[in-house]
Amino acid sequence: LVVTVVFMQRHFEGVTMQMSTTVAREVELVLSGVPETTLDVLDIRVSDVARDVLAEPNTRLWYDFSGVIITRNLNKILPQIKVIDLYNDDVVRLVADVDGQAKEVIFDRSRISAAKPHQLFVNMMFYGFLFTLIALIYLRNQLRPIKRLATAAEAFGRGRNMPFSPAGATEVRSAGTAFVDMRNRIERQIETRTLMLSGVSHDLRTPLTRMRLALAMLDDDEREPLEQDVDEMQGMIDAFLEFSKGGQAMEPEAVVVQTWIEQVVADCARAGRDVSLVHSEGEGTVMLRLGGMRRALDNLIGNAVRYGSRAEVSMVLTDKFLRLRVDDDGPGIPENRRAEAQRPFTRLDPSRNQDKGGSVGLGLTIATDI
Repeated sequence: LVVTVVFMQRHFEGVTMQMSTTVAREVELVLSGVPETTLDVLDIRVSDVARDVLAEPNTRLWYDFSGVIITRNLNKILPQIKVIDLYNDDVVRLVADVDGQAKEVIFDRSRISAAKPHQLFVNMMFYGFLFTLIALIYLRNQLRPIKRLATAAEAFGRGRNMPFSPAGATEVRSAGTAFVDMRNRIERQIETRTLMLSGVSHDLRTPLTRMRLALAMLDDDEREPLEQDVDEMQGMIDAFLEFSKGGQAMEPEAVVVQTWIEQVVADCARAGRDVSLVHSEGEGTVMLRLGGMRRALDNLIGNAVRYGSRAEVSMVLTDKFLRLRVDDDGPGIPENRRAEAQRPFTRLDPSRNQDKGGSVGLGLTIATDI
């Protein structure tokens, strides 16, 4: 915009200076005394007027910026001109003092300034707007594949596999292809991990079953400690299976959150856990993977009652998020070790965990993964 204004100012100033200089030379010729035929050719009218007209001030319209240049240039070239009247848009009226005689000179305004000075500005604005509109349409077409890529990446991060095909410019297609390849590799890795953990866990069930049958033949004094070890191994296998399932297999479904959380808390209470729903704020339906969310809450509530005396569950639902919180009165986890506690197979206090039921360090990992 600044460049446009400066360009137009310099352009019209130069045009006005050139045209006013040409007309000034013609007026100078006319004032020097020429035949009537010459005046007809130049299309300039000259007449004698009273000398008191010489005292009139220069006039122009307030928005006539080219008139300033015309007045300055004519006064510079023709000092004998005393009055310059630019008030009329169609004609220019000059009054000059020629050898003590006041002479009035009238000619068309179009000869001394551009006829339509706004036309260039209108054209520049029109074509500028047109090219800007074309650029916006082109840019929008280029941004649409990027938005689809961002949506697909966000959905994949939340466990949803949205259909996506690379499109757009070469660079955008390259980024889309790289994302598809990365997603496929991650899915293969998850599938391999799931198959491995599921296979190992299922294979371990057979020897555990044989061990239980063998223990049934032993005396009570010898059987009880061994059965505790077998139960601990069974708990580890169940944890492996739960970890291998993850939270990605089930499709999200619409759930009335308040009813669902009340049911989960009631089921945990019937299982002998000291748990209660202490706060519930907001009502509505949310898309959730029920199986994964149920496992995550079970793990959190299980940890709460294992290391504390009771668990308190609270729920807050807004238009932007759903927050489920499980509080307990246990020893807690130091803030500098909370990230470590979410890693697979991590037990911050192995001796304490074993005393509390044989945890293998997957509960928080499963909840975080879901």
